[in-house]
Amino acid sequence: MISIEHKTETRRTARAQAVVRAAPGTILRLKRNDLPKKDVLIVARTAGMMAAKKTPELLPDCHPLNLEAVDVRLETGKSRILIEARVALTAKTGAEMEALTAATVAALTVYDMLKPIDEGMEITGVKLLEKIGGKSDRSFAPPPRFRAAVVVVSDRSSRGTRKDACGPRILARLQSMGVRKRSYHLVPDEEPRIASLLGDLCEKGTDLILTCGGPGLSPRDVTVEAARRVIEREIPGIAETARAYGQRRTPFAMLSRGIAGQRGKSLLVTLPGSPKAAQEWLAALFPGLMHAFEVMHSRPGH
Repeated sequence: MISIEHKTETRRTARAQAVVRAAPGTILRLKRNDLPKKDVLIVARTAGMMAAKKTPELLPDCHPLNLEAVDVRLETGKSRILIEARVALTAKTGAEMEALTAATVAALTVYDMLKPIDEGMEITGVKLLEKIGGKSDRSFAPPPRFRAAVVVVSDRSSRGTRKDACGPRILARLQSMGVRKRSYHLVPDEEPRIASLLGDLCEKGTDLILTCGGPGLSPRDVTVEAARRVIEREIPGIAETARAYGQRRTPFAMLSRGIAGQRGKSLLVTLPGSPKAAQEWLAALFPGLMHAFEVMHSRPGH
């Protein structure tokens, strides 16, 4: 299966349909329940709901999901039975295949139960009607002038005695999101120098500033203190979200003192210095974090 370990859970829904075409006489007998196999629509609806739950057992690449809602509806027309399935859940991946499986199995059930009286039936129109949730609903296209800065706080890296492994990962993530203007800075663990650099970046109109390193418990970890000297308004939910995400992966995530906040139209986030931990923060916060800029630059009352 494709890895979804670094995705975040979001509310997701999917709707799919299938159509069973049958002779008008077959539809009339279905409505009267004048059939060798009774209660076709009830049985088909039940089969569709059960099938949605069994999707990972039928399709090898599908992830097991805890479905929170499954609804299958069947509507009869003059010469067809329209089937629509809807599923909903909160998960890291979508449930399109669960909806399609529910609709398809319901259609197969109708076919199976009506085939003794109609050999000319046809299953058609199987398709996804709607998919809501996930990355596609939280996408953000940075404007051409959007500027981001990565500030790596490390004594050894700034002296050149250790290669920085964290900054390049953050830069690559920004590039993947379409951020064209990116700057990279190295600074030692010295609070005045960190605060001065962060302040300068804000004054120059940098939209997003991501620091890497210095939010921990070491005596030299002073990035948070420096950031607080710059930030005008703290945004607690950003760091809380990242810590909650990390805590599900390691018990040490709670030790991060990382913060986030706003200065003017600049957004500042202090990431951990560990490349793995920083990667988890990025996974937890992006692309949803980028919505902050739509709000900050919007009209009053957005």
